[in-house]
Amino acid sequence: MLKTRVIPVLLYQQGRLVKSIRFKEHRNLGNPIQTVRIYNARNVDELVILDITKTPAGKEPEYKMIKEMARECFMPLAVGGGVRSLSIARKLFLSGADKICLNSAAIENSGLIGKISRMFGSQSVIVSIDAKKRNNHRYEVITRCGTLPTGLDSVEWAKEAERRGAGEIFLTSIDCEGAMQGFDLELIRNISTAVTIPVIAHGGAGTPLDCVEAIGAGASAIAAASIFHYTHATPQVVKQELKAAGYPTRNKL
Repeated sequence: MLKTRVIPVLLYQQGRLVKSIRFKEHRNLGNPIQTVRIYNARNVDELVILDITKTPAGKEPEYKMIKEMARECFMPLAVGGGVRSLSIARKLFLSGADKICLNSAAIENSGLIGKISRMFGSQSVIVSIDAKKRNNHRYEVITRCGTLPTGLDSVEWAKEAERRGAGEIFLTSIDCEGAMQGFDLELIRNISTAVTIPVIAHGGAGTPLDCVEAIGAGASAIAAASIFHYTHATPQVVKQELKAAGYPTRNKL
C-alpha cells in the first residue's frame, strides 16, 4: 500500500515566506532557506513552494532561490508560480526542482501539461486547482492566485488535467485555505472519485484529526502550512495520528 504523504507548503513573496487566509491577509513567516532546514529535520515527505507573485506579474521564477533551496532540501521539492512554458519548466528542473506545479498556465496554454509530461514524465507534473464553492454546490476553478474566475467546473477540469498527462492534483479550497477549520471534504470527495491520479488535499488543516478526515474523504496526501506554523502539531504528530487511524505513513527508522 502506498504511504500517505505529509507535505508542508511554503508561499514565497518577494524574498520572504508568507501565509495567507483565503488567499488574502498575507503574514510574514521569515526566511525560506531556514524553513527548509527546519523541515529537513522534521520527517516530511515532500515540500511545495509556490511563488505567488510571478504569475500575476508575468515573470519567471527565481531560479537562484530555487537552487539554494534544492541544495538544502533532502526531500522532493515541487515548485510553482510563473511556470508558463516548457523552457521555464526545464530551467526549474535544472535548478533542482523534482516536480512542477502548474495552475493558471495549465488552462491558458492547453498543450503545456502534455509537453512537460512527455519530456520529463507525468510523475513530475502537478496540476494545482484552486476551487471556490458557488451557491449551486458547484466548485468553480479560480486562477491567477485566486483572482480570476474561469467558469470551469473543478471536477471536469481535474479529469481533463489527468487526460492531458498530469501525475497529481494539488487541490486547494479557497474558502478553507488558512482558516484552520478543517478541509472541504465534499470537494475532496468530488475530485478524488473523478480521477485515478493522487489528489493532494490543501487548505483548512487546523488539527491532526482534520488531516485524517481528508484522507478518509479520498485524498492521497496532506498539504498544509498554518497548522505547522501556528500550533504545536508537527508533521510527525500528523503522521502519528494518520497511523493510528490505519493509514500507512513513511517514518524515520
